[in-house]
Amino acid sequence: MSLFLNAAVLITLACYALAMLLALWRALRGPSAQDRVLAVDFLTIVAMLLMLVLGIRHASSTYFEPALLLALFGFVSATASAKFLLRGEVIE
Repeated sequence: MSLFLNAAVLITLACYALAMLLALWRALRGPSAQDRVLAVDFLTIVAMLLMLVLGIRHASSTYFEPALLLALFGFVSATASAKFLLRGEVIE
């Protein structure tokens, strides 16, 4: 890996770590349930991006399938949480 790519990956990982800390703070301190659901959804997106960047850093394709599963489960959980907050039940 080149020096420029290594530096870019490290800066990206630091930014993602900061974004995760801020989203975790919002998930814990959010004034409403909608804020908490949005923060947890953002955490799953950043975790997926973190896994993809680690896959690029280690030049390994084994990180991409768990990242895809995380994106899928994050979408399903966010949809279920939004439906629960909207109607009060998930399964009709």
